[in-house]
Amino acid sequence: MEVFIARQPIFNEKEQIVSYELLYRNRDMNAFPSEGVEADAATIDVIINSFLAIGIDKITNGAPAFINFTEKLLFSPLIDYISPKEVVIEVLEDVNITPKLVRRVQELKEKGFKIALDDFILQDKVTVYDELFNYVDYIKVDFLSTPIVKRMEIENKVKSKFPHIQLLAEKVETRNQYEVAIHSGYVLFQGYFFEKPQIMRAIDIPANIINYFQIISILKDEEPDINILAENIEREISISYKLLQLINSSKNRRKSKVRSIKQAIILLGLSELRKLVYLLAMRELNNYEKTDVFNELVAASLFRAKACEKVAKLNYKKNFSEYFLIGLLSLIDALLKRPMYVILRKMPLSEEIVQTINGVETEMTPYLQFSEALYKLDWDKLTELSLQLGLDQEMVFQIYDEAEQWAREVIS
Repeated sequence: MEVFIARQPIFNEKEQIVSYELLYRNRDMNAFPSEGVEADAATIDVIINSFLAIGIDKITNGAPAFINFTEKLLFSPLIDYISPKEVVIEVLEDVNITPKLVRRVQELKEKGFKIALDDFILQDKVTVYDELFNYVDYIKVDFLSTPIVKRMEIENKVKSKFPHIQLLAEKVETRNQYEVAIHSGYVLFQGYFFEKPQIMRAIDIPANIINYFQIISILKDEEPDINILAENIEREISISYKLLQLINSSKNRRKSKVRSIKQAIILLGLSELRKLVYLLAMRELNNYEKTDVFNELVAASLFRAKACEKVAKLNYKKNFSEYFLIGLLSLIDALLKRPMYVILRKMPLSEEIVQTINGVETEMTPYLQFSEALYKLDWDKLTELSLQLGLDQEMVFQIYDEAEQWAREVIS
């Protein structure tokens, strides 16, 4: 399915891009939908699409990304998935300014995050601004709708007591507004005067929501069977792909290269896996359309994975899980409609797996080639590869039957 986000650049006084704000979009229309989308769901979509579908490096070119957070999400485990080096947490204007919020912002600062207040206006009833401002890095002021008197209140308070806070003028639409903002002490700028939000898109792998619920049911156990859990995750290409991406982007990742889904689960940890699966299941509840081409690619990927694994076991390969992965990921470029090298560099796979999938000759190459030929029933190629892999005709038929049945069961 096609996914979207929009990014709008944030400039400094020299009109250089220093950051981007990431905005929710669900189609080519360059605006937030007028109805049908909750703020929590929008933020979840922005994070999943940015980090796990499009790629945050591609979106921001290494600059930090401002992302809106609702009150609910500020206190949720969602923040554990993002890096303070990559994201500025933008507190939405409708979040209640309370001592509880101040404590949470302090916690986020201690984690290394920078904090922005969005569409900010000083309110008479709030008594904890001084405590809050100690932990705030940016205040965003709407130059289109905020009265001048209200802007001046903010500017005077920041200049007199909180010089560490950078003022950001947003919705700057004219040269005059830009010059007024500079004169008033603003150092960052955002708005149509500079550039409209740019829509970015990518292809994401739709998931079978039933598989997600099966995985969730396994994860409900305090100590789930890792082998059963791995088997269920292997059935779902969407979560396998996102699991590997998450390990590669996690601030807690190790230097180890992943050689199986089971190892990926162990590296990530059950607590983090539970959060990932719940988060993705929330998103996947949205309807999506699966085409015949998509279904065929999924079927072929699953068939290849099981065939590679079976041949590896017959040849007494202890690392048969790696062979499963080369089959499972061998068509990921066609599923995502992106170059294979772009996808694989975001996954913490062993060098041999990467080389094999990229077409470099390795010890694993004949196994992948065999699985491809078996799916197509290319008998000339199968005869050659069967001899190389020590398989007789009866074994070949058995592998075909098992791989075909397994792939069919997973899809159905």
